[in-house]
Amino acid sequence: MAKIKITQVRSKIRRPGRQKKTLKALGLRKMQQTVEKEATHQILGMVNKVAHLVKVEEVK
Repeated sequence: MAKIKITQVRSKIRRPGRQKKTLKALGLRKMQQTVEKEATHQILGMVNKVAHLVKVEEVK
């Protein structure tokens, strides 16, 4: 599987609880934090729900 790098670029303040929980499930706790995850369907679905809060890059 391919890996992706997910970076939180916008704040979760004043966001719905589901979006906050999605960021937490992705392992993002604070601004500019970056995590690497496998690009599974579940992870890509979570990233899609918070796409306006994160930046995604493919790791080679």
